[in-house]
Amino acid sequence: MSRQSNFRGPITAHQINNDRPQSKGEEEKGMWSSMLDSVASGKKLPEKNVVVLGGSPDTQKEFLDLMASDVPKRPHDRHRRKPVIANDFALGYTYQDVLDADHEDILARLSIYLLSEPSQSFVPLLRPLFTAQSIPETLLVLLLDWNEPWLWVRQLRDWIVLLRSVTSGLETPAKEAMAEVMKEWQQRKRGISVYDSGGSGTGSEGNVTLPLSQGEWDEPLGMPLCVICHNADKIDGLEVEQGWKEDEFDFVLQFLRTILMKHGASLIYTSNSAPNSLPTLIHSSLGIHSLLKKQALKHNVIDRDKILVPLNWDSWGKIRVLREGFNVQGTSRGWTLDIQEPQPLLNGDAEPTEASMSGQNLSPEGAVLPKYESTIIDPRKSKSTSPLDAEPKIEVSTRPTQDFLAIQLESITRLQAEEDRAAASSKIPSTSSFNNKQHDERVNEHIGPVQVNMGGIQVDADDMLKKLKNRERETVSKTPEPDAVSTSGTKSPDELKAQNEALNSFFAGLMKRGTGSPRNTPGREAKSGGSKDTPSKKA
Repeated sequence: MSRQSNFRGPITAHQINNDRPQSKGEEEKGMWSSMLDSVASGKKLPEKNVVVLGGSPDTQKEFLDLMASDVPKRPHDRHRRKPVIANDFALGYTYQDVLDADHEDILARLSIYLLSEPSQSFVPLLRPLFTAQSIPETLLVLLLDWNEPWLWVRQLRDWIVLLRSVTSGLETPAKEAMAEVMKEWQQRKRGISVYDSGGSGTGSEGNVTLPLSQGEWDEPLGMPLCVICHNADKIDGLEVEQGWKEDEFDFVLQFLRTILMKHGASLIYTSNSAPNSLPTLIHSSLGIHSLLKKQALKHNVIDRDKILVPLNWDSWGKIRVLREGFNVQGTSRGWTLDIQEPQPLLNGDAEPTEASMSGQNLSPEGAVLPKYESTIIDPRKSKSTSPLDAEPKIEVSTRPTQDFLAIQLESITRLQAEEDRAAASSKIPSTSSFNNKQHDERVNEHIGPVQVNMGGIQVDADDMLKKLKNRERETVSKTPEPDAVSTSGTKSPDELKAQNEALNSFFAGLMKRGTGSPRNTPGREAKSGGSKDTPSKKA
């Protein structure tokens, strides 16, 4: 055969099978195989990766709920089990499907990896996630919590230092993929949206070329970063309990926006009680777009609990407008010093030292972390400082009710004992006698004066008794010597004394009989046995 002359060696069985004409059944089988392979490749879901850093396991689960909040369950998914979230130990994992606007077609599947602690021990776990194939489809998400805003910059620094240590050990193809991703995002800032096969950008018609602004993309991470400040409903609590004002909220926002510009990151405030644009922001950062409905992503830097700063939107000028006096350039320059390795200071076993764990690790000169923590003070540390150095706060610490009552009982008992001792030593009427006297005075005031009718004239008996006593005292004090008393008919002192005693006893008797009469009611008229028993008006 002429075909044998084309081969130097003997004909193999495989060559014979290939040259043999196929039967009708084999042809049909090959046709269906090719069709099934093409359909399978066409229906293959785009896979995206989301690496969630920071937050507690509960906060991470709340983030996943927010991601799926705008995706209602499809009818045929009611009996489908919800994906398990494994994030209690080390590196966690779960997945989510992104549905189209009609909730029928699946646009992509998200593989979500979760890590809570920025420990150097987890570097070997994170490094396999970043390959040349996965890096263009990966988004970094950093979770912060409004329950502890004074820790945000320290947490940001620790995570960025960890990510840098992970990416620095990647292979060359992965590093090249990171450079291409960063170049693509920077080109999006400049308004270039179409790329040819060689990787160079060509501007589309109508796009305006924008240069990178100052402080933007100075410290790229190789992948897009989204920072989420969760539990924004706690903002009002900071204002009431910690005494925060608008200056503190604006300072935090300006600080975050300045340092996130250096990494080309986006920023959003979220809460469980209010709707937000978190799913739209995440999907747009991953390049996932609905085929039926285009969702616009609008920035918001006015509402302090609904902040949204998309990728490539911010600039130093927009940050300065928020509040005057913030040093944007100095903060941006100092952040470069903060994220220099090693941060925090480490021992030989790659674990934080005791000083770094307590927040006392040394920062390089010019770093901005100390400035942030001196402005946004941790209340747990401020309680340990001297009361003279601490600023006045609105919050007031109170004792439990039973402890307070016990202390008051001891004080009352001690004061009562001191009062009794003072009353016994100085012979001052005790509290009971003083109270009885006040009681009698109130009763007499309520009853009023006792009045009697003396010859058709109303006479106040109490007033008459006081006048008689005063008259008696004046008479005794003015009594002359016995030899100086004249005999011109003037009454002697003994006679005057006897007359006063008689009048005194007379009015005292009237007082006893008229005590029960109402106020301002004439008492019983005195029974006059003769003219000498009825005193005159003058008397």
